[in-house]
Amino acid sequence: MNNLFSKFRVSVIAGALGLGVVSTPLIAVEDVLKTASVNSVMAKDNLLLDLAKAGQRIVAVGSRGHILFSDDKGESWQQANVPVSTLLTAVSFVDRWNGWAVGHSGVILHTADAGENWQVQFDGDQANKMIITQSEQKLAKMQAELETLPEDEQEDLVYEIEEADFALEDARFDAEVGASKPLLDVLFSNKEEGFVVGAYGYIFKTIDGGKSWANYGSRVENPDRFHLNAIAQIEGGTLFAVGEAGVIFRSTDFGETWEGLESPYSGSFFGVSGTGDKNVALVFGLRGNLFRTEDAGDTWSPVDSGTESTLMSANGNGKGFISIVGNSGSMLFSRDNGRTFSESIRDDRLGNASGIYVAPTEMILVGEGGINHTTPAGLDL
Repeated sequence: MNNLFSKFRVSVIAGALGLGVVSTPLIAVEDVLKTASVNSVMAKDNLLLDLAKAGQRIVAVGSRGHILFSDDKGESWQQANVPVSTLLTAVSFVDRWNGWAVGHSGVILHTADAGENWQVQFDGDQANKMIITQSEQKLAKMQAELETLPEDEQEDLVYEIEEADFALEDARFDAEVGASKPLLDVLFSNKEEGFVVGAYGYIFKTIDGGKSWANYGSRVENPDRFHLNAIAQIEGGTLFAVGEAGVIFRSTDFGETWEGLESPYSGSFFGVSGTGDKNVALVFGLRGNLFRTEDAGDTWSPVDSGTESTLMSANGNGKGFISIVGNSGSMLFSRDNGRTFSESIRDDRLGNASGIYVAPTEMILVGEGGINHTTPAGLDL
């Protein structure tokens, strides 16, 4: 899936949806971090990639830094004030007022007024500097340790030093390129603690509401720097991060330590979600591949999705109903906690990136073509 990252103006998610190149002004990466998003009557009809609820308000994010919000279940939308114009890929709220959005150029935005005004907390330039500093410190520590070891015990550490040196070279090259790597998902458990994940194994954590961020990428055994597309916390407290090449990482201490799990699939996962039941999770991605665990990831069972469309994100209606949306207008629905699914397809077959329930049988979808308010065919409870 590296081809999806050949240009960072093309979203990973947009590529998975088959949407092609996102039309954006041909300006430098640094400029999109300094140029405010422009108000546009067409914003709700352009590419949007994620939705979240801020209390009863619905907030959507997408291309050109567009953030929209609705207070009438999606009937009408207003555009927020956003200081950047880069593509935004994910949004999350912990309460009515506080939310975070992430996107290309490594940007992290925060709002404290229910999504009407946003401020930059972090960006790819800061990420590059942080990783260089951390890599330099790690390399210096290893080199000092090498000098204290007997010669016959140095071989393994010499190899690790070479790897660390290569990593530092990569970090310095990344800094020369600029703030080019996208963040792809965001998760907050409360107003203070949160994670973001993204391209090339990016993981950052905050414990102060985003005032500062720490690089946690080195805590995950991901030597190939596979892209991390999604992160979620399920009932019972387990965290999952999933991504390229079928990688699944698990943490039981809110991200302080991570372990790589044996994956049931070698293709990319684009989403992970709980179902509301303890230790139960779903992972899903390319060609309709969908798997379920009832033991917090120790074992996984395939679920027949009934589709070959790429699956992007999941949501529930609060009444035991689970939906997963994806490419080619695909919408999957489960009434049995994700054990089985039936499919409904949008008449226009436009790709869905995310969906959210505004009533037990009504959904707002975003993706190709912007916002779609739908009552899926056959969705009766």
